[in-house]
Amino acid sequence: MNKELPKVYDPRDVEKKIYKLWMDGGYFKGVIDPGKKPFTIVIPPPNVTGQLHLGHAFDETLQDVLVRHKRMQGYAALWVPGTDHAGIATQIKVEEQLRKEGLTRYDLGREKFVERVWDWKNKYGSRIVEQLKTLGSSCDWSRERFTMDEGCSRAVREVFVSLYEKGLIYKGNRIINWCPKCTTALSDAEVEHAEQAGHFWHIKYPVKGSDEYVVVATTRPETMLGDTGVAVHPDDERYKHLVGKTVVLPLMNREIPVVADEYVDREFGTGCVKMTPCHDPNDFEVGLRHNLEQILVLDENARIQNGGKYNGLDRYEARKQIVKDLEELGLLVKVEEHTHSVGECYRCGTTVEPMTSPQWFVKMQPLAEDALRVVEDGTIQFVPDRFVKIYNNWMTNAHDWCISRQLWWGHQIPAWYCADCGHVTVSRQDPAACEHCHGKSITRDEDVLDTWFSSALWPFSTLGWPDKTPDLEYFYPTSVLVTGYDIIFFWVARMIFSGMEHMKKEPFKTVLFHGLIRDAQGRKMSKSLGNGVDPIEVIDTYGADALRFNIITGNSPGNDMRFYPERCEAMRNFANKIWNASRFVMMNLTVDKNALPDKLELEDKWIVSKLNTLVREVNENMDKFELGIAASKIYDFIWDSYCDWYIELTKPRLNGDDAAARVGAQQVLLYVLIETLKLLHPFMPFITEEIWQALPHEGAALMVEKYPEYSEKLAFPEDEANFEMIMAAVRTIRQRRSEMNVPPSKRPHLIIAADKTAVFETGRVYLSKLAFAGELTIGSVPPPSTDGMVTVVTNDAKLYMPLNELVDLDKERERIQKELKKAQDDLGRTEAKLQNESFVSKAPENVVNAERERVEKLKALLGNLQESLKALG
Repeated sequence: MNKELPKVYDPRDVEKKIYKLWMDGGYFKGVIDPGKKPFTIVIPPPNVTGQLHLGHAFDETLQDVLVRHKRMQGYAALWVPGTDHAGIATQIKVEEQLRKEGLTRYDLGREKFVERVWDWKNKYGSRIVEQLKTLGSSCDWSRERFTMDEGCSRAVREVFVSLYEKGLIYKGNRIINWCPKCTTALSDAEVEHAEQAGHFWHIKYPVKGSDEYVVVATTRPETMLGDTGVAVHPDDERYKHLVGKTVVLPLMNREIPVVADEYVDREFGTGCVKMTPCHDPNDFEVGLRHNLEQILVLDENARIQNGGKYNGLDRYEARKQIVKDLEELGLLVKVEEHTHSVGECYRCGTTVEPMTSPQWFVKMQPLAEDALRVVEDGTIQFVPDRFVKIYNNWMTNAHDWCISRQLWWGHQIPAWYCADCGHVTVSRQDPAACEHCHGKSITRDEDVLDTWFSSALWPFSTLGWPDKTPDLEYFYPTSVLVTGYDIIFFWVARMIFSGMEHMKKEPFKTVLFHGLIRDAQGRKMSKSLGNGVDPIEVIDTYGADALRFNIITGNSPGNDMRFYPERCEAMRNFANKIWNASRFVMMNLTVDKNALPDKLELEDKWIVSKLNTLVREVNENMDKFELGIAASKIYDFIWDSYCDWYIELTKPRLNGDDAAARVGAQQVLLYVLIETLKLLHPFMPFITEEIWQALPHEGAALMVEKYPEYSEKLAFPEDEANFEMIMAAVRTIRQRRSEMNVPPSKRPHLIIAADKTAVFETGRVYLSKLAFAGELTIGSVPPPSTDGMVTVVTNDAKLYMPLNELVDLDKERERIQKELKKAQDDLGRTEAKLQNESFVSKAPENVVNAERERVEKLKALLGNLQESLKALG
């Protein structure tokens, strides 16, 4: 016989043991099988620096549910795990460690520093992987990848060289986003914009050789040190006479030209715009059109350079000094308060500086065409589809992607500069000499590639590209990408154009966007707020299944959700409910095979038919990625239909003398339990596997059992509807008895008037037991007189019970009269309060309205109590 389940379910005793069972069985392994359809997911690689947070838990749980479901449906399922080298974040971590030792990366040198980072990665990099296992993630760990492993690195180099050879990667001195704290360039996608309170400083620029001056306004006075022109609109009559002349740049005493350009908005400000080509993207473009000088006045730490006496000052210190000096010179016209959108580094929150810098770029527009088409024509489906518009807008207007980073940790750019002839050699293998002049004096570019450059190749680099591997042939394109909507530009868009360019095929069929997990108040979780939740602590307290089910049932595609820790307790209670129900079934089990009996009673047909409907709906919901809805339906079925109703309905048969009826009840109990465990398994894998292993079974593991499918043979719509009639009668009677505080020991005569008397006749035993009925009369017409009767109504029947058989009339009269007096006293006090002008005029409006609502409720209560008293006679 199968093993016995312990009295109490303890996830800590179960989860590690079950995960080992799965690992030992090799059930996570993606196996190429020409007879099966592939189903592939690549994990959004968490940072190797990382520790599992609730966002990871959310993302991985959704993926695991999808993979487990498809695996059980018979697909050749592969979930590829891996981690990202996280260039900036990892380098910062190791540099912090070095600082504690009194060292910098420059003390070590590049080679030793990179060795140190690899040591750190090897020591701490597996932490998040182990935490993913704790969550229950069924990844194929034998295929685990890292964005800087040998295979991914080769793919990165191949893509860089290939795009360079096609003219799609170039190096140029252009405006980029610069983070002075991380001391690296950032792409547009890595800059987050936030509203900041600032000022508009209005400054006089004297016109050379005259008493005239123009007034320009700026939010960054420190950048004026790099001004090389003033622009006005060609049609602006106020300034036409100045075009071609020069103004004197205050503080620097440098002459700069006045140019005419349609970029200028005549209606905004004074209509004069200072031009700082090295520190503003629009000024840069205007500067190119008018051949304006380029002067870079900020260094990599945002300190002033090329700024005369201000050299060496921090940008904000320089700002204060510049404003002070302008004021003393009488050149500061006015200062206005101004709130504006300012770019901040997504990693550290520092205000970024636009500045010109020689960087490597990817040309976006040639790559965007196919990437836009495959989303527009539905080759790639976005769920929910509202994100298509956001994607299209970004892809259509994307600037060239700055891919170089001033870091040492990452994929070093495969470009070598020749000191002899100046040629740049870009190569798949490290060259020994310049490819142009064959000189040996070549040095490699020190920059590394943006981390997202390697992540963009993830769907195919993880499967062996650039080699033509069997994995790539069978598992690509992948099936579903599950990701947060917040990285649609960082990652999703870049994977799409990379797949189309290098594989000539979309990287995935569907993108399932989920929202962010917020705290119970709807706030984003952050270290500064201290409102983060450690999923490992939640798992230690409630179990992984409780955490997973909490996350899933609160989820709908694309929407943020709030995390309520107390709901984990409710989900643990749900796990206990399943456990106890399973123990009940096992304690009453004498059968050793899972099969339905030949003869099904009415309640059997009801539960089997409801289960069959549930199977159909859950599979439909899963196909539409409505995972939260599917989980909620399974929850309701287990708690309400199976545990609270069906188990109770079978007890008379299980305890009766009819052996065939007893065995039939056992068989249905077992069948429904096992099928329900299969349905629930993708959502709560640990407890379902543990219970299934203890029940009669033939396979090796629940996780590789066949997922339930809808069957016409198990649909009994008429029987199901008929039994629902009986249940509705029971529910209604119980509710009325509860309202009247009638104890279960009172078993009154129950009279049922209904059109379908035959249905209620079949339910006599249930009505007697569950509705606490004594004598039972079933007919098609009501009794001749209903005086002294309690009447309740369902959609299909009217039900009558003699009042004097339910309650002691004298005691009930006394109870109602007491309630009447209390309600009348409360009403009198409340009305008196509302007649007090002082209260009505001084109390807050919501308090006064609450008292008025109380009056209406008390009047309604009085009416009900008087009706009840009248009914007693």
